[in-house]
Amino acid sequence: MNRTRALVISLAIAIAAVAGVFAVASTVTLGADARSTSDAQVARRTAQLDRYEASLRKALAQKPPALPPVPRTVSQSATLQSAAPARVVYHRPPPVVVVTHRAGGETESEYEEESADD
Repeated sequence: MNRTRALVISLAIAIAAVAGVFAVASTVTLGADARSTSDAQVARRTAQLDRYEASLRKALAQKPPALPPVPRTVSQSATLQSAAPARVVYHRPPPVVVVTHRAGGETESEYEEESADD
């Protein structure tokens, strides 16, 4: 290998190394920014959830008034007790017919002729 090719290859490797260093530096910077942003988001969401929890505890402490009793009529309870169970009728499904096709293009008459020869 002559000197010119060696010089070109070494310059290409050097340029790739410098580009890699810049890429790593920018990635590290982006990771630090994202971490600080996510910490602020987590803190804000935690405060929001704490407020919501407090409102739920307050609502749980306040019990609603009791509901009035539901009036029952005599006719409804009598008809429910005297009603006969419904009759169940089972209908069987129609039988499943399986048709198998044979490859080869032979017809049934050819099969009958072969079986008659045997």
